[in-house]
Amino acid sequence: MARTRTIVLGAAGAVVVGGAGLATAGLGGGGDPAAAHSTLPPATAAIERTALVETQDVDGTLGYGRTHTVAGAGRGTVTWLAGPGAVVSRGRPVYRVDDRPVPLLYGRLPLYRTLSAGKEGADVEQLERNLRALGYTGFTVDETYGAATAAAVKRWQDDLGVEETGRIEPGAAVVASGRIRVAERKAHVGDRIGGAVLTCTGTTRVVTVDLDVQYQRLVRKGAGVEVELPSGDTVKGRVASVGKVAEEGREGEPATVEVEISVTPRKSLGSYDKAPVTVSLTANRHSDVLAVPIGALLAQGDGGYAVQVVENGRVRTVPVETGVFTEGKVEISGSGLSEGMKVGVPT
Repeated sequence: MARTRTIVLGAAGAVVVGGAGLATAGLGGGGDPAAAHSTLPPATAAIERTALVETQDVDGTLGYGRTHTVAGAGRGTVTWLAGPGAVVSRGRPVYRVDDRPVPLLYGRLPLYRTLSAGKEGADVEQLERNLRALGYTGFTVDETYGAATAAAVKRWQDDLGVEETGRIEPGAAVVASGRIRVAERKAHVGDRIGGAVLTCTGTTRVVTVDLDVQYQRLVRKGAGVEVELPSGDTVKGRVASVGKVAEEGREGEPATVEVEISVTPRKSLGSYDKAPVTVSLTANRHSDVLAVPIGALLAQGDGGYAVQVVENGRVRTVPVETGVFTEGKVEISGSGLSEGMKVGVPT
């Protein structure tokens, strides 16, 4: 599971700031928050009116996306398999059984039954669409497997060098949504067919993130992100999909959802495969808010925060509500606070 490096903390989260931290003493922490006194802080900063963007850096992997298993059916002996890294397109063999090719077809339905004259259904139409794309004609693309379809299948089988039966048995072809890239061989030449033959992915490189569910609100399909490559270069990306079902983490680890990110331009990705990358997610943009350096926050005994307002040589402590924490600043709101006021900060 990917590690997550926190850039943004929610208002209710604990805040740790390198070096300075959040003072509870020495800058007026504790006591009556409305009290004014003359002990000046060592430094001040102006309250800004600005826009803050909630972001999060997470770890991901640049590769070819999720892996799928191709299982063999029927009888026979594996005599050839496409090798790792090979790209297979429609009509080309994925593997061979008894030296007969098992080609790739495009679609969403596996070959779960024998297709022959008289059969009807969406899987029939899927087969006919593939036949038409491969250049076979003489039939109507619909959900009916007629004599014309059987004739086209025989011509296809003749070209493949397999028995011309006019029907398609389960295991006679592999079905995928498009071109596939072989990831790993699971069977070997000489094995009896049955079970996993190989694993495959898509052919376009994407970034995959196992995202802690607590950060799921930071992603939505179509949102833009930045991806830092191992070289240090940064490329643009876009959220292509967000998993709907969380996967339980191992003992002591949080549940995650899978997020897939498309990356452009692809030529900037070099030859990276299964490479670790950092993804910067951008979520909520808070415009026209008051903000101060995070170090200006004072932790209060009740679990809240305050700031020290410095005016006319005196200091008063004002309780505040916090919003977004990002890039060393924090959104605040509180009674009497306005842009330009000075607040105490540690040196």
